[in-house]
Amino acid sequence: MEVKGENEYHSMPLILAGIFLGLGLGGFVDGIVLHQILQWHHMLSNVRPLKTVSNIDLNMVWDGLFHAFDWLMTVVGVALLWRAGGRKDVPWSRNTFVGSLLIGAGLFNFFEGLIDHQILGIHHVKPGANQLVWDLGFLLSGLLMFVVGSVMIKHQNRHLQQRM
Repeated sequence: MEVKGENEYHSMPLILAGIFLGLGLGGFVDGIVLHQILQWHHMLSNVRPLKTVSNIDLNMVWDGLFHAFDWLMTVVGVALLWRAGGRKDVPWSRNTFVGSLLIGAGLFNFFEGLIDHQILGIHHVKPGANQLVWDLGFLLSGLLMFVVGSVMIKHQNRHLQQRM
């Protein structure tokens, strides 16, 4: 059994909580802004265009399932954050938490964009003449958030190691 030093810190519980919260919140931003407010697309808008009541109903159900997934990821993130909050060996850091939120949101954008927009083609960010540009921008925003979040965490971990 490994004995941990009194000053040893473990950032992973906070990072995991932030990633799950980032996944959920990233999905909510997509669903609320792109699906509901701007109405650029719905989950199945490429497969079942909103031209009939039954297609509208089907898209609404799939949008609801999408939001249920976002809610589940957010609940998992809150539960993990609660658990991390009870641990004395978890350093509370704004950079680590915000960085992990960015990683989660970035993972959401990248994988949702890759799978739904590119591989399955069930919808696009903004269908039309420039849909590939919008889709690539969505993928790039995911990569950018992931990289910025990773840099923030790495910087914070270096800072923690210097203090020990």
